[in-house]
Amino acid sequence: MLHFAVAGVPLSTPAPGGTVEGLRSLKKLGLTAMEIEWVRSVPKSEERMAEIRETAEELKMALTVHAPYFINLNSPDHAKLAASKKRVIDALTMAELAGARSVCVHAAFNLGMPPQKVYDNVRRATEDILKARKSFSHVNLAYETMGKPTQFGTLEEVLKLSKEFGLYPCIDPAHMHARTNGAWNSAKEWDEMFELYEQYLGKKALQSVHMHFSGIAYTQKGERKHLPLKESDARWEDFLKVLKKRKIEGVVVCESPLMEDDTLLMQRTFEKF
Repeated sequence: MLHFAVAGVPLSTPAPGGTVEGLRSLKKLGLTAMEIEWVRSVPKSEERMAEIRETAEELKMALTVHAPYFINLNSPDHAKLAASKKRVIDALTMAELAGARSVCVHAAFNLGMPPQKVYDNVRRATEDILKARKSFSHVNLAYETMGKPTQFGTLEEVLKLSKEFGLYPCIDPAHMHARTNGAWNSAKEWDEMFELYEQYLGKKALQSVHMHFSGIAYTQKGERKHLPLKESDARWEDFLKVLKKRKIEGVVVCESPLMEDDTLLMQRTFEKF
């Protein structure tokens, strides 16, 4: 099954809001997934995680998580690197308790270093993170394809690193579109994207993807901000047709500012094809 997820608590959630009430709101809307946004910090309450897990199981909602933005696994500063690794481990550990299947991580900034050196640094940090895997044995560490050339996260970088560690990445075609100043926006290119994914991780991996999608504003320097689908140049209907044709399964998180409105638009359009 392919789930379409809202990125965070939907805007229509009654006060006081929160993830649990957000899940109930999504159920009423007819959606089946949420990406929990821990982009500022990772929560510490195990009781709260248990409540999220129980609610998601009761409502049959699929969960993913977005880890904090404040991560750079390429940092030359030992304290910053240690803090980055801890944030990733904390996000994975709490995601396990919440019943999430995958955690999206913005791995690193290049800091002017050669791509191979950045890759090696991120790889070593990943080895350290996965030493704690017993705390998150059911959760995937998903490095995301990123929207700026100054960031680690080309399609081949995240696929190669994922293959080395038995993981799968968080593929974001909008980021890829912005990073290349307008490429990766056609059925042909998305077919090539999935073919490369299959070459690295195998055909079976396309049955449990973690993806993001939205409209996006960009310049020659890459990503600026996410946009509603209909206010962007994203050929989102063609993207959905590729998902349908290739029988992709897993979770596609809609990162549109319109949140549940655009997520429902994607889901309903997909169902029509």
